[in-house]
Amino acid sequence: MNLNSIHNVYFIGIGGIGMSALARYFTSINKVVAGYDKTETEITKSLHKIGIEVNHTDDSKINSITKLNTSNTLIIYTPAVPKTNKQLCYFNDNGYTILKRSEVLGLITKNTFCLAVAGTHGKTTTTSILGHILKTCNVKMTAFLGGIAENYNTNLIQNGEEVSVIEADEYDRSFLTLNPDFACITSTDADHLDIYDNAKALHETFVEFTTKLKPNGKLFVKKGIPLKGMTYAVDEEADYSATNIVIKNGTYVFDIKTPNSIIKGLNFNLPGRHNLSNALVATAMAIEYGCNINHVRLGLETYKGVKRRFSYQIKTNKLVYIDDYAHHPEAITATYNAINEMYPNKNSLVVFQPHLYSRTKDFANEFAKSLALFNQILLLDIYPARELPIKNITSQWLLDKINSSNKKLVTKQNLVAEIKKSAATVIVTLGAGDIGNEVQSIKKALQNEI
Repeated sequence: MNLNSIHNVYFIGIGGIGMSALARYFTSINKVVAGYDKTETEITKSLHKIGIEVNHTDDSKINSITKLNTSNTLIIYTPAVPKTNKQLCYFNDNGYTILKRSEVLGLITKNTFCLAVAGTHGKTTTTSILGHILKTCNVKMTAFLGGIAENYNTNLIQNGEEVSVIEADEYDRSFLTLNPDFACITSTDADHLDIYDNAKALHETFVEFTTKLKPNGKLFVKKGIPLKGMTYAVDEEADYSATNIVIKNGTYVFDIKTPNSIIKGLNFNLPGRHNLSNALVATAMAIEYGCNINHVRLGLETYKGVKRRFSYQIKTNKLVYIDDYAHHPEAITATYNAINEMYPNKNSLVVFQPHLYSRTKDFANEFAKSLALFNQILLLDIYPARELPIKNITSQWLLDKINSSNKKLVTKQNLVAEIKKSAATVIVTLGAGDIGNEVQSIKKALQNEI
């Protein structure tokens, strides 16, 4: 596949965060881009604003489809789209070139210096930190993100084509299509057990990913993960370690010990040791690439975060409201630890929307344990995403497992009223489903209470 010969690019599932970044990229290099997504969202609206036609009807007779020439058109789809999708069937039946998103990323990055960020948690934040640092260092790069970077209000950071920064997704073994020069692995906790039969199979796929590195490539591994590479750790001995950590006015001030030196007095504004760990490995990759340390320092200091990754909605002395994408027990625990570090002894309320029946089933006990850390728990129904219901796997079933005297099943309709009843002074909404759609109404109601 020669991307230079492609004139039209059509996306099935264009509203996905990774797919929309690719759509923006192809638009930026003057391809004709269009696509389908089941529902209209803020992402699809933003694509429409830059001239991308998006349809929301699963119909193969739409003009933007029937006019496409098979010889110069590329169809990109996400595995989340069912194989019965009428548009996907039409393209399959009529001889179009059809590739997964991950395969296209492999093609785009093939002739670039590729830095890939893998791991079951921390990918999006680490990728966006690294992209921001490299742009601050004026590296000629393009970063494809799995979230909206606050610094740029987009999921695509562009400053040239020589270097690519990629979020290497383990879902559906997608990251095995990449051949990075540098790669990091932030975590290998069990997840996606609807794809992988067990944690061992997931780990083996991460091992296979490490073999995709180009000759003389560098692998960065969080200390404790049983893989060979340059190690990094927070407050532990490693090849790259963050030390002398203090919090000043809600900002981490710390030093980094590298294999060759000590860099003193770095500033990073995102709360949570897990985020500090993400910043550390992004810094390590930038230093090993050859970036000027003063520019790296500036990049870290000016990084603003990713939307729905510990995003402050309200931050006053009386009330704090945070929204976060956490949808795995380890990520929920990391979010709690960040809150506890920044706001010790404060009364906390978590609103959680479980994501996928299979994930809820596989990690029910772990979810119960992580949610019980909060003083109060409000639980929404499971967000099904790509799945059909699993018998007896419900939010009520999960709620019954949580060891807390202050827990309740709620609906979106009564969510705001239940939050307003709470005496909590730190409130957090968590989940990877459509809970993000409720944030503005929650924020508005809480602001009226302050």
